[in-house]
Amino acid sequence: MGYHASLPSDSASVTIKVVPAQAQQVATQQSLPQADEEPSVLSRTTRDNQLTSPDATFTVDASRLSADRLRYIGAATRRIARGIDLDEIVMALCRATVPTFSDAILVYLRDPLPVGDERPTGPLVLRLNRTDHRPGESEADGGFMPLVQLEPTELDVIVTQLCEVRPGSAFAEVLRGVRPVFTNTPAAQAALLELLGKKAECCVPTGQRAILAPLRGRRRVIGTALFLRNPERRAFEDDDLLVAAQLATHSALGIDKTALDGRQALIAGELQRRMLPETLPRCAGVRLDSRYLPPAETARVGGDWYDAIPLPGSRVALVVGDVMGHDMTSAALMGQLRTTAQTLAGLDLPPHEVLHALDEQAQRLGTDYIATCLYAVYDPVSHRITIANAGHPPPVLLHLGGRAEVLRVPGGAPIGVGGVDFEAVELDAPAGATLLLYTDGLVESRLRDVWTGIEQLREKLAAVAQLTGPDHPPPLEALCDEVLDMLGPGDRDDDIALLAARFDGIAPSDVAYWFLEPEDTAPGRARRFARGALQRWGMDKLTDSVELLVSEVVTNAVRYASRPVTMRLLRTDVLRCEVGDDVPQLPRLQQPRFTDDAGRGLYVVNRLARRWGATRLSTGKVVWFELDYNR
Repeated sequence: MGYHASLPSDSASVTIKVVPAQAQQVATQQSLPQADEEPSVLSRTTRDNQLTSPDATFTVDASRLSADRLRYIGAATRRIARGIDLDEIVMALCRATVPTFSDAILVYLRDPLPVGDERPTGPLVLRLNRTDHRPGESEADGGFMPLVQLEPTELDVIVTQLCEVRPGSAFAEVLRGVRPVFTNTPAAQAALLELLGKKAECCVPTGQRAILAPLRGRRRVIGTALFLRNPERRAFEDDDLLVAAQLATHSALGIDKTALDGRQALIAGELQRRMLPETLPRCAGVRLDSRYLPPAETARVGGDWYDAIPLPGSRVALVVGDVMGHDMTSAALMGQLRTTAQTLAGLDLPPHEVLHALDEQAQRLGTDYIATCLYAVYDPVSHRITIANAGHPPPVLLHLGGRAEVLRVPGGAPIGVGGVDFEAVELDAPAGATLLLYTDGLVESRLRDVWTGIEQLREKLAAVAQLTGPDHPPPLEALCDEVLDMLGPGDRDDDIALLAARFDGIAPSDVAYWFLEPEDTAPGRARRFARGALQRWGMDKLTDSVELLVSEVVTNAVRYASRPVTMRLLRTDVLRCEVGDDVPQLPRLQQPRFTDDAGRGLYVVNRLARRWGATRLSTGKVVWFELDYNR
């Protein structure tokens, strides 16, 4: 691309006369390729006019010269727009300008870089972000030492890495003016010395061979770019300021948007991580493990989640879900649905009722919110699992013998569709089996459909089980890691949530269950039942503590109950006692006063039990406590 200093408005062409010694140099300097290295119109014109005589002349059409300039700006801005992060945008600016527009470029950005509407605090400081120069220009030539160096240690000697812009200084005035300027005026030279330092004074060529272009985002100046040309090259022309302004504007807006998008993605990612469970609960009769992988850098934020929620009766709810989209809204909706699922699980609703309530909640939040979810409840006493599905990929059950089975559960419609009934199925959950719940990011990608991925997952689980033999299931941590290893290049388009549950179950011999009529004799009967169960289990050392705690909890239950009270003892790694009644009000721990005759029951439970709690049911509540013992 070649630029001419002044083109007469009433003339269609301009005649340029050169001498032989300068012919090749002028032809090269007047002919700059486009940013993506396509030959320009002017460069083709120059090649067609061979300058061979002292009086050689060639004619360049003025409209072609203008079109050539616009073509370069279009190609350069397209290259800059292709950058997806700050580094790529700045690199694209450098590659689009060197050597096409300038021989060297320095890009300074504000430190720290302001994001969005936030007001920067402290002084305006610019940090050198990137430099670029023509290949082979590292040696001094004609008294001009190139400003850019490849090694940061060498660069520190020539220019300053940090520049604090003083209010009211010459540099501050240049930045405030926003427009690019040549550095051959006294004010611009003072600004340049403030930016680069006095040691770099000899490195900037004289005349119109340096352009200082402020980079202004949507709200404020975020940096500056310095374009340089060597002395042997033709100086910048006035119209080059317009080119520099276009390059600076597109780069600044891209950097500003990238910084804002990066901040939003960071907030959304942190929001999502905070909403996922930090640790999984310890539940009787089941072992749990999980994995979460964020999406690829092109998406960065997803809406996948998993959860494990302890339920009354030593049951546990297993949940995985996937909200459509990859933005902050998806992460926020994921958190709302997970919180709603936890609340519904606390009410001990059946799985299909939980999905129905989640569907209603999603519709209240908005008409465009769609999510898939799978909700399962495992009962370690009955060795059964109840599953309801809302448009989610089916779970896979790995049996103890090594057989992997894709469970046949009704697909259902996604959450948020509305007006759809959900169906629950009850299946066997044999001891030693492993249930794997996952999101579609594990089995679906641009390279494979979801059912192909599910079949590959089933084969992977079966292959891993063969390594440990038919009588020993693979460890959960190793199993989860092996499952994620099935992901190949191009399979990380979406985030992945993985929840694995190993069913140990509770043997019938470790469970004792009674019904107690709501009468005054109920606490005494409860103590006798508990004493007999502890004797059978060889846990006589706990008899006194268990009798005291059972008496307090049962006494509080029969005081207000109108239907039979249930009591159950379970022996796992701890001794757990559960007492249920038909009164929905939950007991509250209060410090009794010295004159109170009652109210000390829960205080005693709180002091003696390892853990205790109360859960509201649709038919009442369950109060439970746990004690440690040496098995």
